[in-house]
Amino acid sequence: MPVAVWTGRDPQEGMAVDSLTVIFRTIGCYWSRKSGCTMCGYFNDAADEPPSEDNLLSQLDHALEKMVTGTSLLKIFTSGSFLDEREVSKEVRNAMMERIGKTGSIKKVMAETRPEFVNEKILGTILDILEKYDIKFEVAIGLETSSDTIRKDCINKGFTFNDFTRASEIASKMGVSTKAYLLQKPPFLSEKTAIEDALASISDAAPYATTISLNLTNIQKGTLVEELYDRRDYRPPWLWSVVFVLRTAKEKFPGLTLVSDPVAAGTKRGPHNCRECDRDVAQALRDFSITQDIEALSWLDCECYSLWEKVVELEDYAFGSFLAK
Repeated sequence: MPVAVWTGRDPQEGMAVDSLTVIFRTIGCYWSRKSGCTMCGYFNDAADEPPSEDNLLSQLDHALEKMVTGTSLLKIFTSGSFLDEREVSKEVRNAMMERIGKTGSIKKVMAETRPEFVNEKILGTILDILEKYDIKFEVAIGLETSSDTIRKDCINKGFTFNDFTRASEIASKMGVSTKAYLLQKPPFLSEKTAIEDALASISDAAPYATTISLNLTNIQKGTLVEELYDRRDYRPPWLWSVVFVLRTAKEKFPGLTLVSDPVAAGTKRGPHNCRECDRDVAQALRDFSITQDIEALSWLDCECYSLWEKVVELEDYAFGSFLAK
């Protein structure tokens, strides 16, 4: 069985479409086994042994059974890299593309991968199949930040911004789009610094990505971020910070698709404000992600907004102490 399968709505070329998301259970991310990222607990979902080819194809069949009529976007994750042939072999990947093509409704496949696996040979074999069915392909890369210093010292991601741009340029040359995932508030950054980093990263990544997804750090089991959280050395991002980043970035890049799914919003271990407004703000972020209408974020207000402003203003002078929970 896959780790998870769900249906949803996603913005595509100026309109909202029905989507299907599947997280395959594979051996998991090679970087996690080698070193690992400070915030990522997806290794908890990895299989103990590499699944067989039949098992992986059965996982796809299970996912496709959940697809609603008219679904045009399929999003593929493995808690690692779909293009890493240690996780999904070339033969299985090609067989999956054939089965996806034969659904008759899928118009675009998005697959998450690290940039080192993006090359002309791998993309070429995928496109040879998908183009028979008039299906577009997109690579989704967890860039996290455009700052090599933050990515190395705060996240331990294991690649550089140049690696990301190289992958994007290869993809673009072959007619493949790129989606970039950025991380709101990596560990060791204050709220203000995290906001500044997110805005700078969006600006830097915009020429290389058609969609940028702002992922909000939450506390995942067995990670360094969890250890910091337990020691009260880390607080997940304020939802107000995300609203500010998305509004500011959308005004600067009106043609860029910006999305954010506030996973675990309103919980202690997830992004939150004061609890009173968390649900409304999180829903507004979801609405904006679908409509790309900045007005979805303009009506929000709460008494805690002024507290967030003070945190952003003063936290850098607090010597690491929290100014608010």
